[in-house]
Amino acid sequence: MNIGIIGAGHIGSALAGRLTSLGHSVYIANSRGPETLTDLAQKTGATPVTAQEAARHADLIVVTIPLKSIPDLPQDLFEGVSADVPVIDTSNYYPLLRDGQLPELETGDLTESEWVQQHLGRPVLKVFNNIFAANLANNGQPAGTPGRIALLVAGDEAAAKQQAMALVEELGFDAVDGGSLHESWRQQPGTPLYCTDLSADEVRQHLASMGTQRTPEQHAQFAANQAASEKQLEAQGVKL
Repeated sequence: MNIGIIGAGHIGSALAGRLTSLGHSVYIANSRGPETLTDLAQKTGATPVTAQEAARHADLIVVTIPLKSIPDLPQDLFEGVSADVPVIDTSNYYPLLRDGQLPELETGDLTESEWVQQHLGRPVLKVFNNIFAANLANNGQPAGTPGRIALLVAGDEAAAKQQAMALVEELGFDAVDGGSLHESWRQQPGTPLYCTDLSADEVRQHLASMGTQRTPEQHAQFAANQAASEKQLEAQGVKL
């Protein structure tokens, strides 16, 4: 399969290496131009291209850039790209460390990926946002392995969701249906399913306990959890 990755940060680089190792043709882009991706290309086997080329080459597109940079993507990014090509969004909202406050995301009415979908003008799936890049690169296991890490796939397009879930399984993780894109708040930062590397059964238990409609109390609690986590990362000098 031809896979376009827009963003060459931690998650984009990890996916590029794993996907090429599985035999996929990977086209990767960043905001600085393909000439800056020579080292990554040598390391992963991915082909450096522009963002538009990454999208137009692809049978599946992964957008993995800082949330605040989504509005800066080229306006013609999806020109000539078939409407049935799935688009995966991996972004997370980090208001303290990186993104600044985005008022649309502060109320809890809109999920991160719904905001991304509005800006891209294309349906998106939320995947790969709630696992550390090193674990994505190194901790995949064969199907049936006890304790195999489960990854959520949230979205509204059934066929696209099936393609994304198949890719998750191929990478060595149990794919769990995370519900609609509006329900993808359950895998955002601050929740029990954010970067906790749980099994499929554990993930489903948490999904059931959280429900499908985010309450104001849940929004406040998860935001507080995230703020505490970001302050801790800031104290440690971590850059996102």
